[in-house]
Amino acid sequence: MARVEIYTKAFCPYCARAMNLLASKDVTPEETDIGMNSGKRGEMIERAGGRTTVPQIFIDGAHIGGSDDLAALERAGKLDALLGR
Repeated sequence: MARVEIYTKAFCPYCARAMNLLASKDVTPEETDIGMNSGKRGEMIERAGGRTTVPQIFIDGAHIGGSDDLAALERAGKLDALLGR
């Protein structure tokens, strides 16, 4: 199983959507709430190539993007392979 990391903020509908999609795949990502840990926001921006919105998702260290990017991978039938299925 791949290592999945997600940077989130409370009350973010896009974060909830991404988390729900991952849960439907029986994936529990390592979640970092940047609202609760402001030092992690800079880390997220650096890792995400300057992107400042949440969620930002990484699979096995590779930047996937946000919720829409994750959903696009699922629609294209590519998400399962990235998750190691």
